[in-house]
Amino acid sequence: MTDTAENQTQNNWQAGHPRSIRSFVLRQSHMTAAQQRAIDTLWDSFGIDYQATPADLDARFGSSRPKILEIGFGMGTATAEIARRLPETDFLAIDVHGPGVGNLLKLIDENHLENIRVMRHDAVEVVENMLQDGSLDGIHIFFPDPWHKKRHHKRRLIQAPFIAKLLPKLKTGGYIHLATDWEEYAQQMLEVLSSFDSLQNTAADYAPTPDYRPETKFEARGKRLGHGVWDLVFKRIG
Repeated sequence: MTDTAENQTQNNWQAGHPRSIRSFVLRQSHMTAAQQRAIDTLWDSFGIDYQATPADLDARFGSSRPKILEIGFGMGTATAEIARRLPETDFLAIDVHGPGVGNLLKLIDENHLENIRVMRHDAVEVVENMLQDGSLDGIHIFFPDPWHKKRHHKRRLIQAPFIAKLLPKLKTGGYIHLATDWEEYAQQMLEVLSSFDSLQNTAADYAPTPDYRPETKFEARGKRLGHGVWDLVFKRIG
């Protein structure tokens, strides 16, 4: 997919898919006292409020280390572990669910992690408005909602228009790492990423799980039940 085609894909999607169609549903989840306390006491140090203008990530982290965007971190356990394994990399972690935000902040405090910043906002709007072009060294999107029913497939996050929004934010040589336990979604992911001329697959199709990505409890349970997991790692080449 050429740059012109990428721009046209983005424009067509915006015209036909208003932002009322989102890839997430705000669940009514119970916030524990510990999670709320973490938000109350740690947000000023590790949280970033949404703004509709470009942000200086080096200033927000207080470092010029490589920057990785993680979209949809769940309860934050894997995010905290990846940050522990890669202490010389900064992670901007975005999710909309309060208990997960509180839990990740709690893990940051418990593990003395200085290389994570947390946002509670729609990641699409953050990408569109806050991230500067060429500001990211990598993008992680692990186990996004597969929206199993065909009529809901339009809600899936990994579609060509969203990847077209992400690509300018990624430095040349940077990577996109996706993971899913839903085979049909994995096939869609592979098709979408392969359609961009500026992305190159690091494997013939699906990649071995990189050492930095830990196995989640949900993933381990799925494997015991015979479910597969598919990782995709593509590098930006232009």
